[in-house]
Amino acid sequence: MAFVDEMTVKANAGKGGDGVVRWLHLKGKEFGGPSGGNGGRGGDIIIRGVRDLNRLVRYKGVSEFSAENGADGFRNDMEGRNGTHTYIDVPVGSRVVHKESGREWDLLTEGEEYIVFEGGRGGFGNSHFKSSTNQRPEQFSEGKPAEEGTLFIEVRLIADVGFIGFPNAGKSSLLNAFTKKKTKVAAYEFTTLEPNLGVLYNYVLADIPGLIEGASSGKGLGHAFLRHVRRTRVLLHCVSTEHEDVVSAYKTIRDELLQYDEVLTQKPEIVFLTKIDEVSESEYKEKEKELKALGLTVIVVSILDDTLVKGAQDALITFLENLA
Repeated sequence: MAFVDEMTVKANAGKGGDGVVRWLHLKGKEFGGPSGGNGGRGGDIIIRGVRDLNRLVRYKGVSEFSAENGADGFRNDMEGRNGTHTYIDVPVGSRVVHKESGREWDLLTEGEEYIVFEGGRGGFGNSHFKSSTNQRPEQFSEGKPAEEGTLFIEVRLIADVGFIGFPNAGKSSLLNAFTKKKTKVAAYEFTTLEPNLGVLYNYVLADIPGLIEGASSGKGLGHAFLRHVRRTRVLLHCVSTEHEDVVSAYKTIRDELLQYDEVLTQKPEIVFLTKIDEVSESEYKEKEKELKALGLTVIVVSILDDTLVKGAQDALITFLENLA
């Protein structure tokens, strides 16, 4: 099932029901007074946050959402039924933009909801127009039109830790080792095609698809997923020993973050030097030294070494706890 993290849809709330002209019919009384009821209010379009990362997948192929129209009024001053609201459920962390007006809504908690388009008000029946000078009104009013427009929905993951780095830097493998997930990995230049989530001691970890040089300008997949880094508390930067120049590799990704949004470079960061089993001990220790010279917190790890994995887990937890 492909991950969907953005979509554009049209939505229209329900039209208000019309008021009606009706007359009261009483036994033995030929001319009763006005009794036309008001129309019902149209249903609203409401966005609602849900804890389901793949909720937008359900809307693939849906181009328009409509709320129910309000019902027309009835005799005996009975109002028409209000239209049923239509809910558009979006994953927690989503940003919804009304494209015509530029209004925005951020849904950051489960169950949070906003009315984005209001249904039309119901029209008045002739009973509403009765007065001392207008005993038998023929007037009524139609229901009001509803609000409508185009919505752009963009999912931005909310996680404690966002794994970033080049493709094949070991991010997915590390997430698997930390959280016992079974995210697809490969032994070649492969990048995750969608974000993956895992939990480590109640901390939510997100594996962000691999970035490449030029990602901030739309090259590769990085630009599409950089938005998910926005709401992570901590960046876990995976740098593979496979890079001849680990400092250059580190700085390339940092520069892409800067080009996309300077705020991303201000987040707390921990660096994991991955795949140390691919090089000699002296080589990875030299690479570790080069990264530490930048003033970084650097942890060496290999998923083939359970002791190192446990040590990396503990280091990450300690790092997070010290930020609290």
